[in-house]
Amino acid sequence: MLSHVMIGTNDIDRSQRFYDAVLGVLGAGPATRNVNATGQARLFYRHDGSTFCVSEPIDGEPATVANGATIGFECSSPEQLRQFHDVAVAHGGTSIEDPPGPRNGHAVLLHLAYVRDPDGHKLCALHRPK
Repeated sequence: MLSHVMIGTNDIDRSQRFYDAVLGVLGAGPATRNVNATGQARLFYRHDGSTFCVSEPIDGEPATVANGATIGFECSSPEQLRQFHDVAVAHGGTSIEDPPGPRNGHAVLLHLAYVRDPDGHKLCALHRPK
């Protein structure tokens, strides 16, 4: 259904260091960096048919986070989920909500971890046992 997700940043180099490390846990390679016609730098991460993008805002205004928004990343195991969380925190992210791990109260046991990236975007790592 989705072709890509793009978020804004106020520090493209910091974002690249963060997302190269964090998305590398999921198997994505380093970002493809692009500068658009009006001069804003953008990062493109492609993996398994998905694209995640980070961009300096095209309107020249500061990037802000969306209150109530969460971007979810699927993990292949609870161990990969924990690594996603730990690498995010080690690269300037902030752990939020409950500690990484299983969550009861769902029809299927889920493993979840929540972090905020250095710009404040809320990220979720999710593992759903098959």
